Amino acid sequence: MSTLLLGHWDDRGRLVVTSSHQVSDGDQAAIDALVGDQTKSTAWACDFDVDSHRDAVQRAYEEYARDDDADLVDEVQGFEPVTD
Repeated sequence: MSTLLLGHWDDRGRLVVTSSHQVSDGDQAAIDALVGDQTKSTAWACDFDVDSHRDAVQRAYEEYARDDDADLVDEVQGFEPVTD
């Protein structure tokens, strides 16, 4: 299983995770169907080869937010990634 995170970059430069989905590894049709609903120009989506939401959010922070000194806000479970 993989964890697909969906969200957007807000006007404060934060990556905001708004939904999380478990998808079968390599199920591109399922990913496309879930991502297809995102129409904002600031939309963001990524699937991670991890089984838990928490691990996916940590990876999202490390791979997309940390290098830009951006915050990540998890609106799904409220997980705060380790930042050091």
